[in-house]
Parts: sequence; C-alpha cells; structure tokens
Amino acid sequence: MNERPAAAKMRVQTALGFVVLACIGALAAEAGLIAAGVAGFHGRGAAPQAADRPGRQAGSGPSSFADVVDAVRPAVVGVQTKTSGTFDESSSAEASPDRLLRPFSTPQVAPPGVRRPARVVTSQGSGFFISPDGYLVTNHHVVEGNLTAEVQTDDQRTYTAKVVGTDPTSDLALLKVDGRGDFPHVKLADKMPRVGDWVLAVGNPFGLGGTVTAGIVSARERNIGGVSADNLVQIDAPINKGDSGGPSFDVDGRVIGVNMMIFSPSGGSIGIAFAVPAETVRMVVPQLKEKGSVTRGWLGVQLQSLTPDLAKALGLEQTQGALIAAAEADGPAAKAGITSGDVIASVNGTPIRSGAELSRTISAFAPGTSVRIGVLRQGEEKSVIAALGQLPESRSASAAGQRQQEEPEQETTGRGGSTDDDLGLKLAPASSILGAGEQGVIVTGVDPTGLAADQGLELGDVILEVSGKSVTTPAEIRNALGDARRQGKQQALLRLRSGDATRFVAVPID
Repeated sequence: MNERPAAAKMRVQTALGFVVLACIGALAAEAGLIAAGVAGFHGRGAAPQAADRPGRQAGSGPSSFADVVDAVRPAVVGVQTKTSGTFDESSSAEASPDRLLRPFSTPQVAPPGVRRPARVVTSQGSGFFISPDGYLVTNHHVVEGNLTAEVQTDDQRTYTAKVVGTDPTSDLALLKVDGRGDFPHVKLADKMPRVGDWVLAVGNPFGLGGTVTAGIVSARERNIGGVSADNLVQIDAPINKGDSGGPSFDVDGRVIGVNMMIFSPSGGSIGIAFAVPAETVRMVVPQLKEKGSVTRGWLGVQLQSLTPDLAKALGLEQTQGALIAAAEADGPAAKAGITSGDVIASVNGTPIRSGAELSRTISAFAPGTSVRIGVLRQGEEKSVIAALGQLPESRSASAAGQRQQEEPEQETTGRGGSTDDDLGLKLAPASSILGAGEQGVIVTGVDPTGLAADQGLELGDVILEVSGKSVTTPAEIRNALGDARRQGKQQALLRLRSGDATRFVAVPID
C-alpha cells in the first residue's frame, strides 16, 4: 500500500535489531517471533472490577495482579504448528524476511547449495479466545502457511484449530476450535491505554504456557517502517520467544494489544516490545471471520508527516496534516486531482494530524467508498472527492540497480563551489546512470559534514524537484537554489526518490 508513510530508506545498520518471536523447534534457533492477544474476560466468572480488587487503591499502584490474572489466564493458549520439507541453508538464509531483523541464534551451517534431509519444523506461539464458541486470535506469522494448528489450553487440554483467515498486513490471524461452546474468553479494550498504564502480558514463552509478566505502556502509535502498517503499542513487560500472538491486558482484564515483536540486540527481552493495538484487532477480526481475508481502502499515495522544517518550506504555519510525496499514476488520488506537494488536512471533515493517521483512516474504509478530502495547496484550501480503490495485497519492492556505465561529469552544489552555502553533494543527471531513470539528478557523492547529509540525503538518492521546479541537471539545481535565496527563503524544498519511495526534504540555504 502506498498510503504508508514513505520512509526514505529502510536502514538495518544498527547494532540492535527488531525481533519477531515465534520460538521454533527443530530449526528453532533460526526463527523468532512474538504474539499478542485480545482483551477482556468472559467465562469462569468475569474479571473483577477495579473497585472490587483489594490491590487497587486510589493514588497507588496495585499490590497484586493475582485477581486479574486468575480471571484472564484461562483464555490464553499455546499455539503450535508443524511444517515438513527440505531446507537449503544457502537459500533459506536469504528467503527469510526476518533475517535482517533478528539475529536470534547461530544458524545451522551447511556448505552452500547443500540440501538437508526433510524434517519437521515446529513453531510455538500464543493466542487467546475471543468467544465461547472457540474463535481465537494469534499472529499471522505463528500460523503462516498452515491450514490447522494445535492449541493447548491453560488446563492442559489439546485441540485442533482451523485457520479461518490471516492478515499479513496487521500480522493477525483468526483460528477456530470446534466442539465446545464454553471456552473461557476475553474482550478487547474499548480505548487506547495511556502511557504509564499498567500492562500484563500472558503467553507461552519457550513452550512454558500460562506465563505472566508485568510492565507499563511505554509509548503509543509507534510506526516501525517496513515491519508493520499499523501504529503499535510499546510496552516494557518482558516478552520472549513463543509469546507471539499472546495478549497484553490492562488491569481490568481487557486486551489492549497482541504482542508481535521486540527490539533487542541478543534476541532476548530488554524491555522494548510492541503489540498490535486492540482497535486494529477489532477492525480485522470480523473480516477474517466473514471472508478469511481483509480488504482495505486505498488512495494511491506516498505520505509524509509534516515536520516544522517542511511546513516552513511549504509556507504553512502548522504541522498537522499529511504531505503527499507522490501520487500514483491513475490511482484514486491522482484521478481526484491530488498531486505531490499537497497536504491532506481532513477526510470527511475529520482533521488529519499525520501521514500515519491518514493511512489508518483510509484503510478503514471499504474499497469503492467516496470520501471528501480537504487539501492545502500553496496555502489555499480546497476540497476534492476521491473514490477509494482496494489496497493491493502485495506491491513490488524491487529497486532498480544504480550501476554506473561510465564516470559522468560530477558537479558540486553551491555557487562557484563555495563552502558557506554548499549542500555537500556530488551530482549527475540521472539519465547518465544505468537504472537511475530518465528524470531528476542523482546523488553520486555526499560530504558527511554537509548540509544535505544532515537532512538524510544519501548516495543514490535522485533529486526530482527543487522548490517545486523539476530538475534534470546539476546546473538546474544550482539555479533553483539561487532563485530561492533571491526570494529571501531560508530553506529549499527538495523532492527525492529513494529506491521506490518518494519524499520531501527541507534543506537550509541561507
């Protein structure tokens, strides 16, 4: 989906990594993923209200979580899947999308190209019942590629669950256990938790079912580019392998999120975990139950949230809204007249604060829905009607290689090569570099101490526009920057293409 905030580039260049926890047996050391759950409790007695719990005292933290744990833990299950097949170590290392995200353990090594014998790979995660007739929620990555899963309840009973549907975008899955109508179950929280609220995570770490950890909500609306399309809840309750798909509860026994992944240098918990929020579960589960998949509205744009620098460069006084970095040709936005540089300020009269909020808002509409979009363009407000399309299930992420045919003439930005106003870039027409396209000017060198480097420009970025003017040569960039200075502007707005993503960057020029 192009609605997601357009990340300049997904960098995996830190010592830490995101870890998706699934605790895999047989090849267990190879995979790691976390699970999350749904909140509230029904069956075996409802969760006691806050005022009824002896541990809840006004102005103080709880002295014990035992009452709420007793109420919700019976609804949490272990989820196990088994997959058989042959594995090529040299290819599987590249095939796994998690490899860059989680250095869990040392992989089993075989000579390149050697195929190992067939084996059974056992994956363990967590889940939780959301209705007495056996519907339960887990993570997509826990059951991916399976039609059924084995479920073990808190009372050590084992059932076979059918995979009703999965949603890779939100990393959620819905399962169904038949044959009973009295499963203990929980409910989702009605509202987002506040930062600092208590949170209890219940799951199946390392196959040790019924494990409870406690912490607080560390942050809300975390966007992890390239990992999840949804805003995530960050918690510091310890989460480990096998907790994927398990629920995080508030102190009233309501599910505030489904645990999905951790941030860790070692693969173990360091107190930074992320959960799919309950509001996402509430939107996804009914569609999975009805048709086994999720359809989302699609606007066909790449988005950025407005920063103070971008707002200033656009001549705006406020930083609320979603900046359109690119509108896909023949997409719903382009057909409605929305173009790059526009700022979407509202949808059906509801203010939009950021690119992430616009993405969530549009996704919640059914494809084919017509929405009224408030647009800011060059300081003027206007309203357009867009008929939403359907979010494609997958979009090509391949980027053209940027191999150099021959050493092109390179120029530095800035007047006369002076250093006081030099952006610190070496540039060449994009058309002179194989695979860079015919439009724009490609960055062939970056001074790490220059102004452009401070704004995140990197080797291979293609500058498409400067202050709204299309550019194809380094000289045109110099001229556009000079015009901006003569107009008294302190910043120039650059529109860049970074791989498949398009974004705006404001660079100081005074």
